[in-house]
Amino acid sequence: MSEELGKVEKPSVEEFSQGRKLYLVPLLYSGAEPPAEYVEKLEKYWQQVEEQVRNLETKLGQVKTIYHELISLGGEEGCAMIEQLNDRGYRAVKSRVDGGATLEATEDGDLVAEFMDWGRCLAIRLQSQKAFTKVYESYTAAGKKRNEFIIERINGTLGSDGIGLLFMSEGHQLQFPSDIQVFYVSPPALDEIKRWLREFSARSAKEAASISDDEPATDNNEVEQS
Repeated sequence: MSEELGKVEKPSVEEFSQGRKLYLVPLLYSGAEPPAEYVEKLEKYWQQVEEQVRNLETKLGQVKTIYHELISLGGEEGCAMIEQLNDRGYRAVKSRVDGGATLEATEDGDLVAEFMDWGRCLAIRLQSQKAFTKVYESYTAAGKKRNEFIIERINGTLGSDGIGLLFMSEGHQLQFPSDIQVFYVSPPALDEIKRWLREFSARSAKEAASISDDEPATDNNEVEQS
């Protein structure tokens, strides 16, 4: 069962008082040297994430177990990895770990590396259709194994009435066990960021096209003679 806070009515305590629960936070990264406008929106997003997670904890219970994509270690080592990977999300993780929550190793490092390597292969725009098909099939298979591993970790470490917090990028295609109630955290700033990214991408493409059109044609004969 999945409830999207901020877009539907808040669930009653009585309705969801029993069973395992997972608060799912869409994971956003800042990237290298992000535009100031994006950084501002990202700060707003993480503030709203914290507000909504706290609201869930008030209504349904405190987070006891934390999961984070790309993290193959638990405890302090895992926290250090998150700090390097996602400094804003790290604050939410660290405050709860300090309060007694447990950070679990969420991924298998080898599976993550394989999945990302196949993704890099796809990104180079292979010329051979046969090669592309093989790479895509391998990428898909690695992604499936990766998702299965994550689900096994969550299923095996979230207790009978456990409450977990999962940080995961959108489009993950995870299939959660039917006995885990999943609450999707969806702050208003998430839609703002998606809209901004679409507009930024469109502007960048337009600027790139404009630069290309303005470049003078090169005379091949002049190049050969120089």
